[in-house]
Amino acid sequence: MPRHILKTLGVLFLAANGFWLTACGSDSDPSTDTPASPQTEPAPAAEADPKADDLAAKVERMAALDRAYGGLFSPGGDRILYTSSEPGLPQLFLSSLDGSAATQITEVTDQIRGVSWSPDGETLALSLAPGGGLNTQIYLRPLEGGDMQRITEGGKTNNWLGEWSDDGRYLAYSSNKAGDGSMDAYLYDSQNGESRLIAENPGIGTVSDISPDSSRAVIWRMRSRGNTDLYLLDIETGEELLLTPHEGVALSQDAHFIGNSRIIFASNVGREMVALAEVTIDADGRASPMAFIAEREDAELSGIKVNEAHTEAVLNWNAAGRSELAVFDLETSEMRAGPALPAEIAGVNDYSGDGRMLTLTVSGSDEPTNVWTLDRASGQFRQVTETDPRGIDFESLVSPELVRYNAHDGLELSGWLYRPRDVGEPAPYVLDFHGGPEGQERPSFNATIQAMVSQGIGVFAPNVRGSSGFGKTFVNLDNGRLRFNAVKDIKASADYLIEAGIADADRLGIMGGSYGGYMVMAGLTEYPDLFAAGANLFGVVNFKTFFENTEPWMAAISTVEYGDPETEADLLRELSPIHRVDQVKAPTIVLHGANDTNVPVVEAEQVVDNLEERGVPVKYVLFSDEGHGWQKTENRVTSTVEIVRWFDRYLNDG
Repeated sequence: MPRHILKTLGVLFLAANGFWLTACGSDSDPSTDTPASPQTEPAPAAEADPKADDLAAKVERMAALDRAYGGLFSPGGDRILYTSSEPGLPQLFLSSLDGSAATQITEVTDQIRGVSWSPDGETLALSLAPGGGLNTQIYLRPLEGGDMQRITEGGKTNNWLGEWSDDGRYLAYSSNKAGDGSMDAYLYDSQNGESRLIAENPGIGTVSDISPDSSRAVIWRMRSRGNTDLYLLDIETGEELLLTPHEGVALSQDAHFIGNSRIIFASNVGREMVALAEVTIDADGRASPMAFIAEREDAELSGIKVNEAHTEAVLNWNAAGRSELAVFDLETSEMRAGPALPAEIAGVNDYSGDGRMLTLTVSGSDEPTNVWTLDRASGQFRQVTETDPRGIDFESLVSPELVRYNAHDGLELSGWLYRPRDVGEPAPYVLDFHGGPEGQERPSFNATIQAMVSQGIGVFAPNVRGSSGFGKTFVNLDNGRLRFNAVKDIKASADYLIEAGIADADRLGIMGGSYGGYMVMAGLTEYPDLFAAGANLFGVVNFKTFFENTEPWMAAISTVEYGDPETEADLLRELSPIHRVDQVKAPTIVLHGANDTNVPVVEAEQVVDNLEERGVPVKYVLFSDEGHGWQKTENRVTSTVEIVRWFDRYLNDG
């Protein structure tokens, strides 16, 4: 099966395999921004402030830490291709297996969102995002350098990079170039340089995998957020067969051909937790009923990687937010636990051609993101890339504890508690809400959190109802009118900190990005006396303007999650914080990317305009060269410094 594909960290749209779509948004680290037009509260006196200078210097070093991720083996297995933020904007590097002799091989000015390496090793397919927007374009470039050839239409079209076929002739991708609000599936033929539409997708869809003989493909489709299916497609005739029939909502994703007649994938059809399933295809093209072949009651399957021999798969399990690997024998159907990981979170990127090694992206709460390899025989991990510490003592970073508490209706919630060192309790704390809404707070490296804690401000990152990783029921508990209960979880999270004596009730803040930004504004409007400060990163505040201005495909899949603007306009109005923004009392910093077409900048402007008119302290940081989340190092640094300085001012200084 095709294996040489890499998706960048924090991409705001779905990966080719269709795992959690983060929209409204991105679960990218909210630690970036480059101010284009800061509209601020009255500026303080311009005289030197040694404390502020010291804070900025410390936070800048934290936010500027490099990130390296991905990791694809060359066909010969002697080199690794990965992405690194070291140059200031993510670029591709090629290194030996131990990370030595690393060479930067791209100098593109647009953000790299993904790369797929042709099976013969000669060509790279790159997904580039102009100005950080959703209008990603796909280019082909010789590995050894040379001119890049764009194979998509350019302009405002959205294009999602897929995989090469095993023979290297076809490259799969999805595009909305038809202009009907859908993301359709295409194959680019490298022999004639032409693209062919192979599947029209109501809503959105991608090619999850192509059979070894290139006669079939598995198409992943999203009916609505939280409800997906897999279809077997005959590439020549266009005939489709539904592989995952179900009632109600269910997820099926990350499909892999095992030979030409067996398909394994992740699914929760008829069950709570996502597990490993399979179907087989007979000689007449009929599919067997799906059967589950590997499962865990305490974890959800979050990733699958198959070796080239199709004899085993590495399964990545999400156990309460931490990654745990297992090896599944595709011939005997036996699953055995993998080695303990070097940090809390790992993504498996690639098998070497001989199946003896794996590449992984590894990150932890106190472990910056880097590329590692795993020797399959010995079970030994080896770090390929190493983050420049920039004078930061990694031993001083804080690891969180997982805590559980109850919502207003008795539902159990959980979250990651980052306690500042050497600070007495109750202490100032900030609630940090993830995006999605189907995202999940996990203990990966987050520069903003670590920078905040270094300044004596604790952070609590809750997983309220609607978060993924806790089963089908939990992730759907915030759909439509149920979202009012999710907003009540904001207060339950704050109450837990206060009643446990952890947080000072007078020094409580709230922050979040994308859907997390929505939760910020919901918290500030519903509970105006609860928070002393807020930070809203590219969040939705008005569902009417969101549906009117977001990408059409995003609007189409979001009606079940939030409400249908055609039939539930009153509900969407009730759920929109903008209609209660006159209740906001807390000083609020708003950060947004000018090129964001997921949550367009009009969402930020509505908040800023209202708070300015009413004299509520507000600062607006707009990044002219970013979209939904920040990729450029200078912007990540600016964002982190601005956010930490904001909370330090209003929670530490009062």
